[in-house]
Amino acid sequence: MAKIIDYKGVDIERADRLVMKNVTFSIEKGEFCYLVGRVGSGKSSLLKTMYADVRISSGEKAEVLDFDLLNIKKRQIPMLRRQIGIVFQDFQLLQDRSAMGNLRFVLQATGWKNKEEIEERIKEVLKEVGMENKAYKMPHELSGGEQQRIVIARALLNKPELILADEPTGNLDPQTGYQIISLLHRLSEEGTAVVMATHNMQMVEDFPARVLRCVDKELVSDES
Repeated sequence: MAKIIDYKGVDIERADRLVMKNVTFSIEKGEFCYLVGRVGSGKSSLLKTMYADVRISSGEKAEVLDFDLLNIKKRQIPMLRRQIGIVFQDFQLLQDRSAMGNLRFVLQATGWKNKEEIEERIKEVLKEVGMENKAYKMPHELSGGEQQRIVIARALLNKPELILADEPTGNLDPQTGYQIISLLHRLSEEGTAVVMATHNMQMVEDFPARVLRCVDKELVSDES
């Protein structure tokens, strides 16, 4: 299987402070992996290195989708991010436009020109997340779970091989959170690798998958 992420001996620093050390792991196509640990343990920093929002201070190897993060150039970062779907806890939807408008904005910003193709792709991803009937709603008219489904639809627009989800259920009630995690697992089964940071261990037990733990600035692997 092709490796989507491949880290070996990676150190991560932020503001001259060592956040994680000697991080070694790999993720393959279609794999679902939880990243767990206490608040401040380095989960978010590790996720952010994967889309070059946090620079890796040193390491033997750090590759995501065949991009060399140890030597990535600034002009390459947009190309990397275009191939990754990112799901945030706080949604980060544009409040001045509809769900469809949010998705249209992303496609236009990532180089899509043909209006018919844009509208067709938006319909496809909205259907995939069960939100085809809410396309014209404004973000404030949607529930938290509905907004998160739109965020996942946004992450799927450019058909990424990798989705990074940072506490995607943190602001949702348990039932809605379980619907979102179920959706992410289905996407993984369909071939998209998913790395999800969470502190909800009950959810990890109820939806088993591989677990990586951030403990004492190191990454420790559990058995699936």
